[in-house]
Amino acid sequence: MGQARELMRRITDAVVAGDEKTLTECYTEDAVAETPDWGTLQGRSEIVKYLQSFSRAFPDFRFEPLSELEDGNVAIDEGYIVGTHTGPMTSPTGEDIAPTGSRVRMRECDVLVVENGLAVAHRFYFDQQDFNSQLNPEAGTESPA
Repeated sequence: MGQARELMRRITDAVVAGDEKTLTECYTEDAVAETPDWGTLQGRSEIVKYLQSFSRAFPDFRFEPLSELEDGNVAIDEGYIVGTHTGPMTSPTGEDIAPTGSRVRMRECDVLVVENGLAVAHRFYFDQQDFNSQLNPEAGTESPA
């Protein structure tokens, strides 16, 4: 297992644990992230804030991997984000979204680029419409397995 794969696992474990300190240690100060919901995030503190929003909103958050790839300094994870929305979730505008109690199971993929043992870029991919519909208790829909 290479450096990129090890760092991706460390980041995933830290998100699941809600470990802000470890997340902060994983990114360079000027790291950049691309997200489907918050757009481009500039800097380690913004990336950590984004990732912590999931841990806070979904205290039972977990990642179910489908595939884990590594090529040189790039690691790619594909799988499902699973959790129950029982905590406040921060929206892209900074407002808190009240807990809905909805269970979410959403397919996602992320790509991590590593230099000198730290993440310099992180790209997250998921269907934002699917995510939002799962948070709506009246929608009553879940992603297919």
